[in-house]
This record gives sequence, structure tokens and C-alpha cells, in this order.
Amino acid sequence: MTVPFATDRSKTLKTISLFRQPLLVALVVAGLALASAASAQSIETPARQAIIIDFDSGTVMMEKNADELMAPSSMSKLMTVFMVFEKLKSGAWKPTDQLPVTETAWKRHYKSEGSMMFLPVNSTASVDDLLKGVVIQSGNDACSVLAEAYSGSEEAFAEAMTRRARQIGLTHSTFRNASGWPDPDHMMTARDLSTLSRHLIGDFPEYYPLFSQMEFVFNGIKQGNRNPLLYGTPGADGLKTGHTLAGGYGLTASIKRGERRLVMVLNGLGSMQQRADESRRLAEWAFREWDRYPLFRAGEAVVADAPVWMGETRTVPLVLKNDFGVTLPRRSRAEMKVSAVFTGPIPAPIKAGAEVGKLVISAPGLAQPIEVPLLAGADVGRLGFGGRVIETIGHAFSGPAK
Repeated sequence: MTVPFATDRSKTLKTISLFRQPLLVALVVAGLALASAASAQSIETPARQAIIIDFDSGTVMMEKNADELMAPSSMSKLMTVFMVFEKLKSGAWKPTDQLPVTETAWKRHYKSEGSMMFLPVNSTASVDDLLKGVVIQSGNDACSVLAEAYSGSEEAFAEAMTRRARQIGLTHSTFRNASGWPDPDHMMTARDLSTLSRHLIGDFPEYYPLFSQMEFVFNGIKQGNRNPLLYGTPGADGLKTGHTLAGGYGLTASIKRGERRLVMVLNGLGSMQQRADESRRLAEWAFREWDRYPLFRAGEAVVADAPVWMGETRTVPLVLKNDFGVTLPRRSRAEMKVSAVFTGPIPAPIKAGAEVGKLVISAPGLAQPIEVPLLAGADVGRLGFGGRVIETIGHAFSGPAK
């Protein structure tokens, strides 16, 4: 008698802990943590919008109105920088390329009260100098020159920025200019700025050190980097400040200490001093109250013996593609639970690297469980016809092999 396979498969839950049993193993891994998403130990902040994330895992340590549309002010210059970094990395532009300072770009800003690089009209400037003018001096004129050279006009460049932003996961960002100059339709969210920051840090390690340069002299005028954390906060190395009447005072920052890096976005603060004080306070809180803990190495068996149906071997190990660790509040570490969930027995043939389940992590301080794909750690061929007959008969009388 043939027993339909579908009626004999069920969700298998293995809660992973320090003691192991053959099939339904409960692993209660005391003191390990997670890496992927979710959130937020409560701490109050006067910022209207805020988010702090772990750079490696994306774990959110705190957030406040992180998906609320806001005027990003000069923090949106980070998208302009991203576009130029891509040009440089592709080889389409070189740092030494000279770009023209057109009358259109110059007139857009020369009478404004915004921050400037002070580019002379009808002159040229290198891409390298223009990037320093954007990042260090927050020059609106430098943004316009880069935008015109990139797309022909700043309006066309803003449209290209918006399209590219959507492609890299900035789902709520819309750009109307290259500088963050006030416009009611020029909007971002704190979460989008944190996502953009992770791209700038992770995708362009060769260019990212620019964000920690303390000062830049151009046209005989020396200006210092406006990021307050660069002046005395250990590990601070980026990214960008912003200020408009609509947005208030804002900061997108990155701080790295040891193996940990966090990204923080604040907006809507009342003064430069409050921005400096609050960003330092929240950074120290995040490093003090949260930590990152290793869990599994890439290729290490999370489950050593997941059962296989109709396979040349009866079990297959389940592994993770990459090293895996978690970021948690320190006080939640002992209460973390790690479970391997898969539908088993897993039918052969099985290809090594195929996704066959998920690792689920939960703990106090996480808004929702974290899920990571579990992969087959080995190839398992399918039994021949005779072996399948014997397996089916044995299954009918005794249930699946354990």
C-alpha cells in the first residue's frame, strides 16, 4: 500500500539549545543573539524623527516616526554623493575630471543663504573637489554642478535620483533637487536615510573615508565639517548634517567601535547644540545597552540530522549561508530563543545550498521574530526504484525514519 507523501509531512520545529535529542531537538541557546531586523528598545528623544540601526544586521535599536515623510534638508545630499560614487566606481568619471560651473548652476545659489563651496561662475572644478565641497562644506552650488554634469539639468538629475533610490530600497524618498533645498515635494524618511547610509558605507569602502575629513579649503576659503560627532565622539566617521526651517536640525551619523558599527538618523531638533548633545547621548546609549553576539558560522550545522524522504542518506545537515550573529539589548540575551523550522521529512533529491527551512529568533526587545533561510548542507540523491518501494512499505508500517 502506498501512503501519499503529503499526508506524512509536517512542520518540524527544533528549538535549538545546549542539549540535543535525535529528531525534535530543543536548543535553548542561552546568551546568543540575532541579526536581521526589528526592534526597538524604548528611549525617549526630542527629535521628531529618529532611528538607530546595527549596520551589519539591520537590527533596529530605537525608532521614532522612522517612516514619517520629512524634509531631509542637506542630509539628502547623501543621495547625490551616492550617484557620483557610482559614476566613479564604474569608471565613467574620474576624480580628476573637470566639470563646468555654468551660470545656471551658479545663479541658483549665489544669492541664497544656504551653505556654499563658493565656486566662481564659468570656472571648472574637479569631481574630487566637488565631492569634498558637498560632504565637508555642504555646498549647494557643488551639488548643482555635479547634477548638471550628470544629467544635463538639476531637474533631470533629481528624477534620476528618485528612480535610483527606489532601486536600492529607499521606498519613500522623492527628490526635487540635488542639495535638499526646501521644496514641499522633496521628502525622505529616517529609515530611508539609514538604508542609504548602509549603501554608502558598504558599497563604497574606497570612497567612504571622505566623510570623516575634518576640513576643506577651496578658493582660499577654509570650512570645517559640520558633523558634531567627529569632534570628540570615539569611532564617529560620517555622514551628514542638515538644517532647514521645515526640517529642523538633523544628522545622519555612523559610529564604529571595535567590530560594531551603528547608523543613526535624527531630525527635527531645535538647535545645533541640541543636535550635538542628543546625537552623542543616543550613540552612547546604543553602545552601552545593546551588543552583538555570534551565533553560527557559515556552513556550520544548525541542525545536524534533518530527516530525508526517499534519499540515499536518511538525514541532511541544515546550515546558514553566512556567518550569523544577533544584536540585542544586553538584558535580553539570556531569554533569546532560536528555532529551526522546516517541513519534514525533506524529499530527495536535495541539492546542497537549496533553501529548505528557516531559522527563527525571538527575544524581548525585538518587535518581531527574525527569520533567516536554512540551506541543505549536502547533496542527497534519490533512492532507486527498489529502494523507494522498500522505504514506502517501511513508512506505511512504522512511520518515517527517525
